[in-house]
Amino acid sequence: MHRYEMPHLFSYSATLAPPEVIGPVPEGLRVNFYITGGELRGPLACGRLRPVGADWVLLSRDGVGHMNVRATAELQDGALVYLQYTGILDLGTNGYEDFIAGRLPPRAALRTSIRMSTAHPEHAQLNRLLCIGVGEADFGSLSVDYDVYAVR
Repeated sequence: MHRYEMPHLFSYSATLAPPEVIGPVPEGLRVNFYITGGELRGPLACGRLRPVGADWVLLSRDGVGHMNVRATAELQDGALVYLQYTGILDLGTNGYEDFIAGRLPPRAALRTSIRMSTAHPEHAQLNRLLCIGVGEADFGSLSVDYDVYAVR
């Protein structure tokens, strides 16, 4: 087996606008969740999520949401960090039909693979990381929260 470590880098929370439902497309149900803000806190990064970016979700008929997220974080020192991640959002076996009918679970687990990019020299190590995000969506408050770990 290969050795690895997964240190905690930061946690973050984000607020979302009400979903923009594009509707059923050939691949599934297309839904966009736009980011309205958020906060990062932790040993590697502290700052805020700018009110830009979104999660462009494709919900397949089996209830699995395929996440496609882009966001910008502004760290306390002013450094801008581009976040890009994909992952899954599991709404259950009836998630597709329930979403179309306007019935969402109160919460859903989120699992993501995250990459970051920055031009700021003091944070250049972020460009080399592959991270794992473990989080939860709260559909009642239109928010998400994550713990982010580097795979080293």
